[in-house]
Amino acid sequence: MTDLFSKFDPLIQQRETLLATGVTDPYNLVMEKVISPTVAICNGRETILLGTYNYMGMTFDEDVIAAGKDALDKFGSGTTGSRVLNGTYQGHKECEEALKEFYAMDHAMVFSTGYQANLGIISTIAGKGDYVILDIDSHASIYDGCAMGNAEIVAFRHNDVEALEKRLKRLPPEAGKLVVLEGVYSMLGDVAPLKEMIRVSKENGAMILVDEAHSMGFIGENGRGVAEAQGVIDDVDFIIGTFSKSVGTVGGFCVSNHPKFEILRLVCRPYVFTASLPPSVVATAATSIRKLMHGSNKRAHLWENSKVLHKGLRDLGFQLGTDEAQSAIIAVIMPDLEKGAMMWEALLEEGLYVNLARPPATPAGMTLLRCSLCAEHSSEQVGEILGRFERAGKRIGIIG
Repeated sequence: MTDLFSKFDPLIQQRETLLATGVTDPYNLVMEKVISPTVAICNGRETILLGTYNYMGMTFDEDVIAAGKDALDKFGSGTTGSRVLNGTYQGHKECEEALKEFYAMDHAMVFSTGYQANLGIISTIAGKGDYVILDIDSHASIYDGCAMGNAEIVAFRHNDVEALEKRLKRLPPEAGKLVVLEGVYSMLGDVAPLKEMIRVSKENGAMILVDEAHSMGFIGENGRGVAEAQGVIDDVDFIIGTFSKSVGTVGGFCVSNHPKFEILRLVCRPYVFTASLPPSVVATAATSIRKLMHGSNKRAHLWENSKVLHKGLRDLGFQLGTDEAQSAIIAVIMPDLEKGAMMWEALLEEGLYVNLARPPATPAGMTLLRCSLCAEHSSEQVGEILGRFERAGKRIGIIG
């Protein structure tokens, strides 16, 4: 009998080899207690959180928590049904209204996760005979949406406008084409040149979907993302986002001005055949979204944190994923997986949690420590973070 797990043997061996060095398993961390958006107890030690995607620090907002508790009391713990049957409560409609107001768009659909939002929208609007043109560093949910819809995948070099244009010009003019881009790419934290990419996409008859998961809430004048910041949000056909980052809860969404958008509620399988989010979750999301509309001060503080941390790490001698701070994500490049795991463990021992990212999730086979800042990090905490990086980096030999 063929062992269906045999395909994972190289990964199993890599993991066993890594753990045999005595390093702590970097993918099995347990937070025993979460004290705030920026501090938790990990392995019995108070730890600064620098790897949570909690960009705007909304997880402990008093109004957000109160809204969730109220909905839990009034509507119970779950819907036990999909949105097209018994799973649409008043809170789901209020959450979609909040999204429409936030983005100033006509339509909004809420999904149970951000992954399902990409899976559902892409697979439904781009099917057999259509083309999805995407950045080669696109998120797994984007690739999976393409596979589920059976569209032809055409990848282009990361953030390369010329490569995108060349791919588009090779496609049949009459074919359905969807260009999928991300505002901020989650591994290196770099921003896409959306303005130029949207221009060439429109010139070649393509519709455009932008995933703003890592930019919603803090990039752009109103926190609507990179498309807003670059002045092209009105040229985007679909914006995908998630509640699990700046919004501070769980869920996903798509907003659009397309006049036929509402039909997706009947034909999008990950929407139709999935239980809807619990009432307490959509209540926290709606409250958080409405507060993010007035989050300019938090956005400014987050940008300041990002610039200070980026410069500080660079001055210490660390190799970073971008030349300057482009988002709330700062990637610290490691020499290899073993050194990366050792550095991750040394930081944890210093009381600092970051993400250890490895191939194939990372571009160009990199191993990196991914830092994601929060608007609730104080200036003093950023200084402490730099000190902990310096001590750990010197101990492991990453910096001199």
